[in-house]
Amino acid sequence: MFRIVAVVAATLALTGCAAFSETAPTPDDGHIDVVTAFYPLQFVAERVGGDLVRISDLTRPGQEPHDLELSPKQTGEAALADLVVYEKGLQASVDAAVKQSAARKVDAAAVAGLEPMSHAGHDDTAHHSGETADEEAGQAHDHGDLDPHFWQDPLKLAKVADAVAAQLSTIDPAHASTYRSNAAALDAELTALDHEYAAGLAHCERDTIVVSHDAFGYLARYGLYVEPIAGLSPGAEPTPADLGRLHDLIESDGITTVFGERLAPAELSRTLATDMGVRTAVLDPIEGLTDQTSNDDYLSLMRANLKALEEANACH
Repeated sequence: MFRIVAVVAATLALTGCAAFSETAPTPDDGHIDVVTAFYPLQFVAERVGGDLVRISDLTRPGQEPHDLELSPKQTGEAALADLVVYEKGLQASVDAAVKQSAARKVDAAAVAGLEPMSHAGHDDTAHHSGETADEEAGQAHDHGDLDPHFWQDPLKLAKVADAVAAQLSTIDPAHASTYRSNAAALDAELTALDHEYAAGLAHCERDTIVVSHDAFGYLARYGLYVEPIAGLSPGAEPTPADLGRLHDLIESDGITTVFGERLAPAELSRTLATDMGVRTAVLDPIEGLTDQTSNDDYLSLMRANLKALEEANACH
């Protein structure tokens, strides 16, 4: 590891001697150790760091990041890292580990610039998910009224890439030009993706989508109104009033598709679609990979989402 870790005592206090022995540093092999909190941040670190970094992602493939609880071993990994890339307020156990880590840090929430929750639709005052969903969402997030799902906006993810490059350049100045070049290349791809979304969603017969949980608010920059069945957390439950409103909306707007996702239970979206006689499709919030998407990456999943949106809203 590049940095001589001076956090042994803190890690012992957090994880115990046995757990610490599992995460004891390996001999210096020239790599920078980077710990990321969940998949979009892992993607950025991989692209910017390339083969100069060794990455450990705290959220396993198939695991819902909102519900993450760190093991003692994972807490030790965060303590011993050279760089931690996380989103403050999204995962409480990660925040706690980061506070005890002497690593350099990139807080994606601060870098990307979170925006207020947008319960968009035909009547903005009617699009909150009810007290139960709001309470559950509040327990899962510490952003108040800010939407944590910033990576649905490719340009915000590009800001995180630049911040990761800056930190890696500080840790490893000998390769600073490589990190900056990698970040610039990724920025160009993310900008191109942003242009694809703007063009693909510019002319559609409908501008409203019904989704499983409120993870797609940043798509509003492309003219979409997002109607979630549940709240911020995939585990939140809609109220009968929420479901009644969505029934009316699907009928009045001629909505053809209710979107579910891979990491959250499909019952809510499937039941609503069946009740209304419309189809279901997947809109991936890209919070993590699954067995089905193990050969994909952020860019390919975003493009698959765009295709699904264009089909659902009859874009041309």
